[in-house]
Amino acid sequence: MKPKVIFFLKQFLPFSIVLFFAQFFIIQEFFKETPLFYQTSSVYLFNGLFTLLSFIFLVFVNTTFFDKTGYAFLATGLLKMMAAIVFLLPLIQSDFEDKKPDVFAFFIPFFLFLLFETIHSVRLLNQK
Repeated sequence: MKPKVIFFLKQFLPFSIVLFFAQFFIIQEFFKETPLFYQTSSVYLFNGLFTLLSFIFLVFVNTTFFDKTGYAFLATGLLKMMAAIVFLLPLIQSDFEDKKPDVFAFFIPFFLFLLFETIHSVRLLNQK
């Protein structure tokens, strides 16, 4: 279990850091006049933490109940989507004028992290 998680972390940490700094730079340089409800760091903390915990759970399921790994992936994806709605609920209910930049600033990394997790989950499923 540990080698799979360590291999994931060796690719996940650089991916997350590069993506974070790229988005941070883009927001600071091109959208400094646009007020955002969420800070870039909170968006990446949410996405990174959920992706990491989801993959660790998938590795656990893969080592103990190999035939249920696909179902676990679907379940963690559904949980992540529901958590994203809960995370964005304060923004949705706020009186904030322009919500589009926040939605884009959240969902672009959300889908990139989801793609990263999907690629590694498929590798996990194809190992046996």
